[in-house]
Amino acid sequence: MSLDLSQKQEKESNVMTKLLGVIAIAAVAFAVAPVQATKHSAGGCSSGNLEKTETAVEGMPDGDGKIVAQKEVASAQDSMLNGKMGACGIHLNKAMHATMGK
Repeated sequence: MSLDLSQKQEKESNVMTKLLGVIAIAAVAFAVAPVQATKHSAGGCSSGNLEKTETAVEGMPDGDGKIVAQKEVASAQDSMLNGKMGACGIHLNKAMHATMGK
């Protein structure tokens, strides 16, 4: 009977150890992911990239695509001024995609 109890306690200890390991890995992943996302997004939002995008939009033919791109550039500028670098990067990306359209 005591052998059964010892094995049961060992299994429970093993499960707890594994569970704590998984929790630790998840905590590290959730702590690092936002930092990496910020670095990635901030790389796309710079005055140089904003200027390049504006130049590309100015060279577009008039039409719906140009209007959409101009609105995205304006939103990117607003986001950049408000310190929202992630949103700025997203708007710049959308503006660049609009310049590559039809």
